[in-house]
Amino acid sequence: MKSMNANQFMLTRRWLLLGAVALPLVLLAACKKEAAPETQVTVQAEHPERGSISEHIAADAVLAPLAQAAIAPKISAPVRKFYVQRGSRVKEGQLLATLENSDLAAAALDNKGSYMAAEAAYATATKAQVPEDTLKAESDVAQTKANLDLNLSIVKSRKQLFAEGAIAGRDLDTAQAALVAAQAAYDAAAKHLESLRSVSHDAALKSAQGQLTSAEGKFKGAAAQVNYSEIRSPIDGVVTDRPLFAGETAAAGAPLLTVMDTSTLLAKTHIAQSLAQRMKLDDEAEVEIPGLARPVAARVTLISPALDPGSTTVEVWLKIDNKSGALKVGTPVKVSITGRTDANALKIPSAAILTAQDGSKSVMVAGADGAAHRKPVTLGLQDAGDVEVTGGVAQTDLVITSGAYGLDDGAKVKVGAATDDDQKPAEGKGGGTD
Repeated sequence: MKSMNANQFMLTRRWLLLGAVALPLVLLAACKKEAAPETQVTVQAEHPERGSISEHIAADAVLAPLAQAAIAPKISAPVRKFYVQRGSRVKEGQLLATLENSDLAAAALDNKGSYMAAEAAYATATKAQVPEDTLKAESDVAQTKANLDLNLSIVKSRKQLFAEGAIAGRDLDTAQAALVAAQAAYDAAAKHLESLRSVSHDAALKSAQGQLTSAEGKFKGAAAQVNYSEIRSPIDGVVTDRPLFAGETAAAGAPLLTVMDTSTLLAKTHIAQSLAQRMKLDDEAEVEIPGLARPVAARVTLISPALDPGSTTVEVWLKIDNKSGALKVGTPVKVSITGRTDANALKIPSAAILTAQDGSKSVMVAGADGAAHRKPVTLGLQDAGDVEVTGGVAQTDLVITSGAYGLDDGAKVKVGAATDDDQKPAEGKGGGTD
């Protein structure tokens, strides 16, 4: 019994010694845990501001000339001479090239002679032949009328003499027969004059006019063939293509030269119908061109009234000044068209917007309690750096613009300059999602 009490005493003593050693360690650990300060993240924040914001519609485009002419000859003939090279600036109506036209010039000369002969025949018909025929017919009428009157008087006098018994009946019969002949001659002359005035005169003039018109048409056709051998520019511009050399045969209908007006270029793009409905003519735009440090100003000059049947998009043209000639046709570019504008928008930096996996938008707000709080927001217009907030935050809220990635709702934050350590987690998150 004494032995058992001694063992229990030794065991109890040993546990008391172990407890005496462990208790200070536990208390020390508890003190250290209570003394450790809570982690605080340094963020950047700012209040939403009121101001103007504009929507920008971005799209890809290709530069095209304001006007273009692929000049093709109407005849097939060898090229006699070119007067321009690629890159030559030309004016409307300027002679660019000539084709061999000796045979055409000879044909035109032949037709010119025929035309001149027809003109002479027409002048003869209208100024000599027709007037002479009419004059002769009028003279015949006058002569036959005088002869008729004479015979009438003779018959009248002989009738009186016959009644008095002064002459024989045969003399009266002779006078009456002469009167009938004179009357017939007069009637024929009068009818011929009437026919000449009403039908023959007009027919002769029309015949002469028809021959003249036919000769004139042949002459003008031959002259046009000669003109077709002279290739002239229909527009002001620059020669951008000349596939043949002098001596080679130019085929009718095949482009011989291409002239483009590059003083003004068009950036042609296709926009979704929903976006195109927000645009209007003369809207301002910017065009980013490879090789240029700054965007080039442009304006909307055409919004197609119909959808493209293949892509169901709307074709839009932007006009760009290019008097310096620095921009090249065919260059692929990026355009940004200024759409809707809100002059009194509540806006925050785009970097402050957090996008969840379901697509919902939110921001982190630094509260007066020193903690970050998540607030869902609804957005409106957006430009390159700012976005309009139509609901969710007020102008008095302090919206975290940098350092909000990965923050939990209620995390302790300190507004100040961002440190490298604070930026590393944000860079790891990427993409604006949480």
